[in-house]
Amino acid sequence: MTSVAKTENPFQYPKEKISYDTTLSQIQQSLIKEQQKKESALVSKRDVKANEISIDPLDVGTPDDWIPRHPELIRLTGKHPFNSEPPLPLLMEKGFITPTPLHYVRNHGSVPKIDWDTHRLIVDGLVTKPLNLSMNEIVKLPYREFPITLVCAGNRRKEQNMVKKSIGFNWGSCALSTAVWRGVSLRHILKMAGCSLDIDYEEPRHVCFVGADKLPDGYYGTSLPLEWSMNDAKDVLLAYEMNGERLTPDHGYPIRVIIPGVIGGRMVKWLTKITVSNKESDNYYHYHDNRVLPPNVDFERATKEKWWYVPDYIINEYNVNSVISSPAHDEHIPLSSFVSNAEYTLKGYAYTGGGRKVIRVEITLDDGKTWLLANLDFPETKHPDVLKRPHNPIRQYWCWSFWSLNVPIYSLIRCPEIKVRAWDSAQNTQPENLTWNVMGMMNNCHFKVKISTVTYGKEVALRFDHPTRAGNDPGGWMVKQEQPATAAELVNVTNRISKNPITMEQVGKNDNEKSCWIVIEKKVYDCTKFLDDHPGGADSILINAGTDCTDEFYAIHSDKAKKMLDEYYIGDLVEEGSDASSVSNPSIKIPKSIINPPQSTAQVNGDSLLALNPKVWFSCPLIKKEVISHDTRIFRFALQSDKHSLGLPAGNHMFIRASINNQAIIRAYTPVTTPYAPPGYFDLLIKVYFKNVHPKSPNGGLMTQHLESLNIGDSIDVKGPLGSFIYFGRGQYQVKNGTSSSLHKCKRIGMIAGGSGITPMYQIIQSVLNDSEDLLELSLLYANRTENDILLRDELDELAKCNQRFKVYYTLDMPPKNWQLGSGFVTEEMVRENLPLPSSNSQTIVLMCGPPPMV
Repeated sequence: MTSVAKTENPFQYPKEKISYDTTLSQIQQSLIKEQQKKESALVSKRDVKANEISIDPLDVGTPDDWIPRHPELIRLTGKHPFNSEPPLPLLMEKGFITPTPLHYVRNHGSVPKIDWDTHRLIVDGLVTKPLNLSMNEIVKLPYREFPITLVCAGNRRKEQNMVKKSIGFNWGSCALSTAVWRGVSLRHILKMAGCSLDIDYEEPRHVCFVGADKLPDGYYGTSLPLEWSMNDAKDVLLAYEMNGERLTPDHGYPIRVIIPGVIGGRMVKWLTKITVSNKESDNYYHYHDNRVLPPNVDFERATKEKWWYVPDYIINEYNVNSVISSPAHDEHIPLSSFVSNAEYTLKGYAYTGGGRKVIRVEITLDDGKTWLLANLDFPETKHPDVLKRPHNPIRQYWCWSFWSLNVPIYSLIRCPEIKVRAWDSAQNTQPENLTWNVMGMMNNCHFKVKISTVTYGKEVALRFDHPTRAGNDPGGWMVKQEQPATAAELVNVTNRISKNPITMEQVGKNDNEKSCWIVIEKKVYDCTKFLDDHPGGADSILINAGTDCTDEFYAIHSDKAKKMLDEYYIGDLVEEGSDASSVSNPSIKIPKSIINPPQSTAQVNGDSLLALNPKVWFSCPLIKKEVISHDTRIFRFALQSDKHSLGLPAGNHMFIRASINNQAIIRAYTPVTTPYAPPGYFDLLIKVYFKNVHPKSPNGGLMTQHLESLNIGDSIDVKGPLGSFIYFGRGQYQVKNGTSSSLHKCKRIGMIAGGSGITPMYQIIQSVLNDSEDLLELSLLYANRTENDILLRDELDELAKCNQRFKVYYTLDMPPKNWQLGSGFVTEEMVRENLPLPSSNSQTIVLMCGPPPMV
């Protein structure tokens, strides 16, 4: 981990100003004394970490590698972009005001680097006095400062994803945080620009916001009605401070929109422009994010039938919600030490939107037959910045509240689950069951904690399970869906688990075809027996052997493949130095650590001149983009240095990884760069499949459109090589079949390629023709839809013209007039006329690469 000196960091994280923590009752302390000692040790470690502002190794090599981040934040979308939430116990431990480093983060892409002194805020559109303001001018304007709770509309989304996968990532129950925000009132800025609610506008007015974050579909933007923006009671801010300090990069430095009582998706960060219009924002993200569509509308239907544009389904104010924080997930209460009158304090948070007040929180221990009224605490009403405000007592509730309820422990023994629901001042409450929607938004069903009786050490204890854990972390009753085990079964399970703790060091030693172990979601699998049967070839598994490949696995595999994992499960991953006793004690949380940190290629390869390593992802920035045609590009990416060569054998390919729509997407590509090319870079020849072009694929290609959206300096991740065929030169080649491989020699290679399947063929062609002593004969049959679709045609024709050993023949599905070559799909006649004849002594081989219909 790379430390950043405080003097070099302009975004100092503020110390906590105020805490409203409460303590457990003495009885509860006596019941779980041992557990508290262990938890306090972890808290101490967290406090130490919080003071060590540093760059996370996961950010190294990404556009965000300059931003210090808290090590305890749970990453929800892999390496990049950064989306995270704090662990629930830590969030609650910090009390009413969330320290800035622990505030949840929602980024759609990389964080823009903005200079305070040069940044300008433009206010234009239907205004009489357009504005162009500097940050120094903005901070001199009258300001407001008070606490506000921010909530993402996706809070608790993972519960929906357990029922049916939405298009959103796995928010847990901590996509909310509270901070003290300072900024100028949006109303004040709009009045400076000449807006007024006293003007009788002939048509509605909307205030459109745009940020500086460049995304695949443009800059992020959204809008609010002018009436809302100008309403003094709505308290809309253009904020430049958070918890007494300037905004940090992740939270919108230098200026952002803050709209109390409204979902975070409306609060544009890195604000650059405000436009007053007679129409709501036409920004892509205004329509394709933050909507609750009917449960029978999936992504394809929503896109085809344009459900995204139905105004009724937009989200502004967040709904009423509540969560149980104590008991925590995986918490245990030993039953051997409690007395008959002992009580346990149930705790949690509640919130509602639109400035409404949470008026009550209710708990049921008998599946809703009776409801117990919890005690409510509103720290907002006691906060110094709120007490200073002119409207006191407060007229709008902009912050979360805390609830608690003491219950006899004996009432939990026969209780299968604890459920909570909240009510607000509009008499809204939470539904018992969730309603799925395609974006996984606004889940506010009863929060349910399951209770089971387990063997805990040498004692019988109550164990508590929350519905899920955030991100890809395993655990939660919705994930397991298991029946409570009997005492005998629990002993067997405990013994089985304690016999199979596996460290990352042990996993790393099983990284070959004789013993191939992988880690997925902290579970260890021995895939050795499956290598020969894997549809993608053994290399596709071996490239991840001995590593944690959770992101890679979920980016590529189907639900069927995920179910097959059970057959190869051998144990659970534990932290280095852990033993079986610590594994069998589930109340001890293993601190988050970087289990498999990136290594330099030189260390792993033992050769600093080769970039690729099959076990390590590394980041490659885009340094050049060449437009070949309306849909064809050559993207040039830089390697680690100008002395590095790619190290990709002819015939192999490599993986490209990118975060697209908050999911890790991985695709295999073959560069057109050969081993003979200059070092320092590689080129990808890409045919971009745009959306709404091909009827069979209305959404287009995810990865190709992502590559098209990249700016110079943006990065992708690369890993490899892999593949079942390698051409070594001068007729020698290797074919892998599962874990076995064999060397062969040939005199002729026939090639059949379709579309972008030309790239691996082109790589081999160049390898042969660049060696004057390689006498191999090459014949290429290349199929495309139209003449304009032929990739590398000039290069192929030039190679054929200059080398008698190489011949090329084209066939087109839609040939132009006077086309002299092949028409239609590849036929047997074309193969016989243009490829070498088969030979009895294996001196001729034929290679194919193209779309599924061709192959």
